[in-house]
Amino acid sequence: MWLLRYIYDKISELLLFGGDGQPQKGQLFFMCLKRFYPDMYIDSTYQIDFRKLYQDGYRGLIFDIDNTLVTHGAPATPQAEALFQELKALGFSCCLLSNNQEPRVKMFNDSVHVEYICDAHKPSVANYEKAMEIMGTDRKNTLFIGDQIFTDIYGAKRTGIPAIMVKKIHWKEEIQIVLKRRLEAVVLLGYRRYAKKLGRQDPNTPLSLLERYRKKENHNKDEGYTNSEGRLR
Repeated sequence: MWLLRYIYDKISELLLFGGDGQPQKGQLFFMCLKRFYPDMYIDSTYQIDFRKLYQDGYRGLIFDIDNTLVTHGAPATPQAEALFQELKALGFSCCLLSNNQEPRVKMFNDSVHVEYICDAHKPSVANYEKAMEIMGTDRKNTLFIGDQIFTDIYGAKRTGIPAIMVKKIHWKEEIQIVLKRRLEAVVLLGYRRYAKKLGRQDPNTPLSLLERYRKKENHNKDEGYTNSEGRLR
């Protein structure tokens, strides 16, 4: 495993810098990919500390469905149902934003009972804005959670709202998504180098935000929290 990591780091370094350590064209290439970078990248939707997000002023949550909340095509699981119950109790407004047709989206939503927009044409900005209109929120207090860079994350970035990317739940996907995942790997290569370079130099770097908004096992639900340390945007 350490050998694979070493090879990965060396390839990344050569893409970003020449053999003499000086910036080269590859660095410019990865800088151009920043428009696709999520504000935060986490293993699972269910690892996000939504309580802290609420305490930091967020009020609207826009979710993708497939491979973000459940496996592709699946109905809402007990875990998903419990999540939305928790979010409503906290005071969040929620909206599902899916490129799928209504039968699939409605089948999931019948168990979680939130707003939804189907056939959303992500990454088009229009339905991200419509979701905020439905929820009564704006760009300052809304964020998006999804698993795909070129639809979910890019659409949120174009709209001007923070985007949390989660790892896909399961490998089984439609062929067009599988092909896009190959391109996503290139973007994530640049993103990981970008995040590593920034480190935790300020509260708004990807690693700082991950540390802030990832659930802690022994999180005290009643602890006081202020929003002075940083936000997703």
